[in-house]
Amino acid sequence: MGLDNVAVQWPRTGRFYDPVAPAEFVDFADLADAPDVASPTSALAGHIAKTGTVRATAYTELVDLLLGLEGVLYATEAAAEDEDPVIDPDGCAWIAGGLERFVEGHRPHGETVTFETVGAVLRTALAGGRLAEQQLRWLDGRLDALRDESGDAPQWSFARSELAVLARFYRRCADRGFAVYADY
Repeated sequence: MGLDNVAVQWPRTGRFYDPVAPAEFVDFADLADAPDVASPTSALAGHIAKTGTVRATAYTELVDLLLGLEGVLYATEAAAEDEDPVIDPDGCAWIAGGLERFVEGHRPHGETVTFETVGAVLRTALAGGRLAEQQLRWLDGRLDALRDESGDAPQWSFARSELAVLARFYRRCADRGFAVYADY
């Protein structure tokens, strides 16, 4: 199966969360149909436009690394606290902000996002911080933990524009007061 992040009405009014009508995301179809858009970007934007949902499985490791937590898109913190795996609008804004900063920081590295370029962007972001040495050690540990038993890095290959669309989904949810339900 996999993980879907479904835009839902916030707060829950009944026993279940009501999905947001896909019409709230219809403008994503314009991006999906635009010329010169990377295929993965077009596929993601088109799916969001039709369903108000992100198939989030492919992005979980990357988002966890970028935001420094585990299970962000699974809403594991919310699941333990509220019994519902939901990312509230403030959480959506936090996710969107982290992705937006990463997409902008990746600009000098080109349009293809790989494990190596993610590490480079994060190192640059952390290098100027107050606790840079400690944070860089933390980052190296996180990157090493993502390698397989042979020491090979994950074979990530995302279009930068694809991650911009992902950020836009969470920003839309935050701006319109929607939550995201983690359905897996």
